[in-house]
Amino acid sequence: MPRMTPSLDLSTPARRSRHAPRAQALALPPSSMPWRVRRPHSRSHRLLLPWAALLLALAVLLLSGCRTNREADMLQSNPEVIYERAQKSLNQQDYNNAIRLYEALNARYPFAAESRQARLDLIYAYYKARESESALDAADTFIRENPTHPRVDYAWYIKGLVDFERLPNFLERWLKVDLNERPPQTARKAFASFRKVVEDYPKSEYAHDARRRMIHLRNRLADYQLYVARYYMKRGAWVAAAQRAKETIEQYDGAPAARDALEIMVQAYENLGMKELADQTRQVYAANYGGDQQKVVPYKRPWWKLWG
Repeated sequence: MPRMTPSLDLSTPARRSRHAPRAQALALPPSSMPWRVRRPHSRSHRLLLPWAALLLALAVLLLSGCRTNREADMLQSNPEVIYERAQKSLNQQDYNNAIRLYEALNARYPFAAESRQARLDLIYAYYKARESESALDAADTFIRENPTHPRVDYAWYIKGLVDFERLPNFLERWLKVDLNERPPQTARKAFASFRKVVEDYPKSEYAHDARRRMIHLRNRLADYQLYVARYYMKRGAWVAAAQRAKETIEQYDGAPAARDALEIMVQAYENLGMKELADQTRQVYAANYGGDQQKVVPYKRPWWKLWG
C-alpha cells in the first residue's frame, strides 16, 4: 500500500521552527532601485548656473532690442502715426506713454499740423498725470505762441483747473485745518484764469463751468479777507480792519462774507470817531439786508483786552 504524502495547508501559515535559519534580505545595488533619484553632481550644477543666467540675460536684451527698434521705426515715421499712437495711449489713460509720444512728436515735427494739436493734448496729459508745473508751463507756452488760436480758451481753462485742484494734503484734511486762515495763493491764480475764459471767451464751452468755479473761489477769497479784517479788529487796528472789509466788498461783491464786512466797517468807523461814514455804512447794510440800520451787530471786545 503506497504511503500518502500529507497535503500542505495554505490557510494557516506554517510556524517557523525556533532553530530554523533566518532568510537574508536581498541586497540590491543603489543603481537598480527605481524609486531613488540620483542627485546631480554639485560642482557641475554650480558651473551651469552662470551660463543659464547669461543666456537668459541675452534673450531679454534681444527682445528689448527688437522692441526698441520697432519704437524707433515708429518715431521715424510720419507725424500722423505718432499722433494716433499718442491718442490711443491717452484714451487708454496711459498718460506717461502719451506724454512721451507727444513730446517726441513736437521735437521731431514742430511745424506739422498734428504738432499744434499735440501741444494742447500734452497740456491735458500733464494735468491728468498730476504734473502740475509741467501743465502750467505747457499752457503758458501755448498761450504765448498761439494767442489767436481758436482753442486757446482750453489752455486758459486747464491752467485754471491746475491751480483750482491743488487741494490740502491728507494730514490737513484729517486735522480739519481751517483754510480761511491760510493765504489763498493758488486760488487767486485760478480765479484770474477762469475770469479770462469767462470775459474774453463768453461763448466757449468751458465758460459755464469756469463761472461756477469762480463763484466758489470768490467766496474763498472773501472769507480770507474777512479773517484778516477780524484779526485787525482784535488787535485794535481800526484803519486796517476798515480797509480790509472795504476791499472784501469791492472785490468780491455778492459773497456771503460781504454782510460781516459791513458790520466790521461800522464798528471800525465808530471806534475811529467817523460817525458820518459809520451812518452811511449802516444805510448800505439796511438797504441790502433789511432791518433797523441802528441795530447792526456790535463788535465784542475780547475779555483780555482792557484798553483801546
